[in-house]
Amino acid sequence: MAKRISLREFQRDLSERLVSARRGEGGQALLGIESGADDLPGGRHWLIDLADSGEVAPLPQLTPAPLTKPWFAGIANIRGVLYSVVDFSAWRGGAPTPINAQARLLLVGARHGINTALLIRRALGLRPQLQMHATADAGVPAGAAETPWLGGRFKDAQDVIWTQLRIPALLADPNYLDIAL
Repeated sequence: MAKRISLREFQRDLSERLVSARRGEGGQALLGIESGADDLPGGRHWLIDLADSGEVAPLPQLTPAPLTKPWFAGIANIRGVLYSVVDFSAWRGGAPTPINAQARLLLVGARHGINTALLIRRALGLRPQLQMHATADAGVPAGAAETPWLGGRFKDAQDVIWTQLRIPALLADPNYLDIAL
């Protein structure tokens, strides 16, 4: 049986591992997240380069924004800074992300000068890049012209398929930026 730890301990450990990985300690790692279903573009499991990933925050109260597309979840106040929140699953055409204790905000745009966050089902922690192997379809994904934010596909030791999310391409995608009805 897995050891139970508190959310605070998990967040502290994840934060320490993120800082350690950014300093280059312990090999290169990628942040793993879960969002959506396997039948959506990119699937359910995602890898994000730590240089492009931001903070993983617990889901605060979201303020709805009128006259926006259904996948725009609202505005979040994180330590006095407002972030636009996009439901990553719904944005890709899937079901809305369930709002529960595991749901998280991934603050992805701060490094790029955009206060935006992705609403995700859950954060899965760091994944060592050395343990990932490119899959047979790791080349240019189908529909890459329409989805430049889709990166390569990888398989881990448990045969889970992961898709790399290219944050700069996502933030530049006109479909991501256009939230108005």
